[in-house]
Amino acid sequence: MTIADGAVYLKEGALSEVGGIIERNSAERLLFVVDESAYAACGADVVLQPILRSRIVARFSGFELNPKIADIERGVQQSRAFSPDLVIALGGGTAIDLGKIIAALSRQLDSPRDIVTGQSSIIGNGPPLIVIPTTAGTGSEATQFAVAYVDGEKYSVSHASMLPNYAVVDPRLTHSLPAGVTAATGLDAFCQAIESIWAVGATDESIVYATDAARHALKHLVPATKEPTPAARLGMSQAAHLAGKAINISKTTAPHALSYALTSRHNIPHGTAVAMTLSSMLAYNARVTADDCADPRGAEHVLQRISVIVKLLEATGVAEACQRIDRLVADLGCPISLAEAGIQEDGQLRQLVSSVNAQRLSNNPRKTNPQALLRLLRGNDKGETLQTHPILNRSEKLN
Repeated sequence: MTIADGAVYLKEGALSEVGGIIERNSAERLLFVVDESAYAACGADVVLQPILRSRIVARFSGFELNPKIADIERGVQQSRAFSPDLVIALGGGTAIDLGKIIAALSRQLDSPRDIVTGQSSIIGNGPPLIVIPTTAGTGSEATQFAVAYVDGEKYSVSHASMLPNYAVVDPRLTHSLPAGVTAATGLDAFCQAIESIWAVGATDESIVYATDAARHALKHLVPATKEPTPAARLGMSQAAHLAGKAINISKTTAPHALSYALTSRHNIPHGTAVAMTLSSMLAYNARVTADDCADPRGAEHVLQRISVIVKLLEATGVAEACQRIDRLVADLGCPISLAEAGIQEDGQLRQLVSSVNAQRLSNNPRKTNPQALLRLLRGNDKGETLQTHPILNRSEKLN
């Protein structure tokens, strides 16, 4: 997948395109937002160092995992003082999100805190941005939004100008990833794809991206984690990028909404945290009715999209589809439930429910409430759902 300037270079060896992009932008002053450990481990330094040596480069690094307002403010201040012709962001989701936010906010008059918290808006464009992911999972290189944390609270910053001008997706940069990171980031891509299919914001276009992403992940995620080959790594890079394109249209839903506190409070990797509630939410959404449907297209439309997921998983019904999701997560060595991760005290679960991202919940096709979410997190709702709902084991109604 190689597209002309202004878009995506996704192939083995795509990193070699960076020099040409810089030349075509006549960029002499570069701000390099870089995860230094990822930069050294993935081998990108061998290709990029000669290119950067001939330019004036300011490096921004030393940031915390998951973009924090202090790092954002520091990066924006550095960018404003340096005034780059072009920004390059290299690393996992944190580095890329920081690159997107710093580039966008560096030419704004309002403070980063006000823009991140929604008190002010982004006006106009920042400098051109090249993003280079070193993981196959977040799909951040394909979206116009980024995550930011202010005083422990998560915000999503979104603007059309934050969609990177160039995404250089070279699967070779993921070859050094350990199995745990490959599994967690890959699960993020898989969950994005599944959620994008049932999302209220889904369109025909996003569903094409999402179904292709899910197929790639189902085929390549376990091999990429357990016995990685170049083909499996390429497949997961494709899965992640396609999932990013899907959620850029549809946005994510309840499993992502529930995941952020699991990561921030319990240190569970983001993709793993999302996957822990994915099968339960599939069962929950499959019980949608006209009375609790959040999608204006109606419950039958939601059920048609649930059937797409069932077919992708090659299952005979929702019950088997849920089992296949759980089996995939378990095969990757990740917990399939909160209880399995040691999170089962009532106070812990209530705290998670109280911190849920309301915006992403509104994008879930079936309405939720605190009681329903508590049942889901306790894990005692899915079994009852799968046994009692009249359509869940009837593939003919879903197909």
